[in-house]
Amino acid sequence: MQFLDRARIVVKGGDGGNGIMAFRREKFVPRGGPSGGDGGHGGSVYMESTDQLNTLLQFRFNPEYRAGRGSHGEGSNRHGRDGKDVTVLVPVGTIVTDAETGETLMDFSTSGERVCIAEGGRGGRGNARFATSTNRAPRRHEDGRPGVTRALDLELKLIADVGLVGFPNAGKSTLISRISAARPKIADYPFTTLEPNLGVVSYGYDSFVVADIPGLIEGAHAGTGLGLEFLRHVERTKLLLHVVDVSSATGRDPVEDFLTVSRELELYKAGLLDKPRMVAASKMDAVDDPARVERLRAFCEERGLEMIEISSVTGLGIDELVNAMGARLDLIKKADLAAASS
Repeated sequence: MQFLDRARIVVKGGDGGNGIMAFRREKFVPRGGPSGGDGGHGGSVYMESTDQLNTLLQFRFNPEYRAGRGSHGEGSNRHGRDGKDVTVLVPVGTIVTDAETGETLMDFSTSGERVCIAEGGRGGRGNARFATSTNRAPRRHEDGRPGVTRALDLELKLIADVGLVGFPNAGKSTLISRISAARPKIADYPFTTLEPNLGVVSYGYDSFVVADIPGLIEGAHAGTGLGLEFLRHVERTKLLLHVVDVSSATGRDPVEDFLTVSRELELYKAGLLDKPRMVAASKMDAVDDPARVERLRAFCEERGLEMIEISSVTGLGIDELVNAMGARLDLIKKADLAAASS
């Protein structure tokens, strides 16, 4: 399925039905009173999050959603039927913004959240509603109110426990295919990954979700390469795993690669580097200069970053990495629970 993480849609609540003016006309009721019924209320548009979707692609082909309008009132005090509500399903992680005001209306963070996004119009009152002791034959009635119409901007930020970040072709896609059932496109050239991939990783009796974020390059925070398209998906992760190519194939220095990616994350959004981070020294099977690995290890030790040597081809360090990520996530969850209860 193609991935789409931005969309604009229009939602419209149903118009309310009109109330009517009517009077009783039975044969043996010479002074029949008012009998105009109320109009039905218009249906509303609701938005609900689901974990069964992971893209906004459906909105490219169906960008408009209208709830049903209310029926008009009728004589004999018969009220019009209410219009049908409409529910729009969106993936968990979707942020809904009013396109005109820029106001954030909803940030869906868990499955099953539901919110009214465009209210239906109220039905108008029939003339029976206006009868009083001094006005027994009112000739007044109300039209229904129009439903709310809104243009909405939808932005999807994937929700994952671990975000894989690093230069293009650093080995992120191969790694996620090794530790999960995800099968991203893998080839030996930059920007093989053109969309984020999610993989569920088993860890003991538990599991966690890993997001393979397309490769970052210098200038990504300003839109260079695929930067702005996918940096937003890093924001919700609990743990960042820097995947650093330590082979000599790129001709770049591993430490410089780490620093470049770190700068892009910080320039994109201040505070991203405050997230817990780990380092995976990738492509150990292709290392022909051990000094490159040792330089990266010394750099990580100076900064208190846990580094694990891996090869997604041979399987070296893969189990150790999965266990280390799982253990770190357990600590993060415990810290979050302690903070929430204090």
